[in-house]
Amino acid sequence: MARVKGGVQAAKRRRSILAGTKGYRFDRSKKKRAAIDATHHAFSYAFAHRKDKKADFRTLWTARINAATRAEGMSYSVFINKMKKKGMAVDRKVLATLAKEKAPVFSRILSQVK
Repeated sequence: MARVKGGVQAAKRRRSILAGTKGYRFDRSKKKRAAIDATHHAFSYAFAHRKDKKADFRTLWTARINAATRAEGMSYSVFINKMKKKGMAVDRKVLATLAKEKAPVFSRILSQVK
């Protein structure tokens, strides 16, 4: 059987790998091995940071709610505890949005909790 050289397939594979490293600098955008390493790192960071983003937003919401509740003379932890005891199920994302954009509505919620 005749020998098959893999030049066409190898070039196609290399082109597709290098296409994924557009915008990278130096060897990472030109050489196959460096490009593979760069994309593997990029994928792992992207996965991890998708997870981190959720925690970052929750921290932001907590800070916004805390600022709004302290302006009314109550701490964040006391506010959340009283909400749970009253059975009010409003998530932190909605509370933070209300505190930032619709202060009168948030203060009404706070007065119900008090």
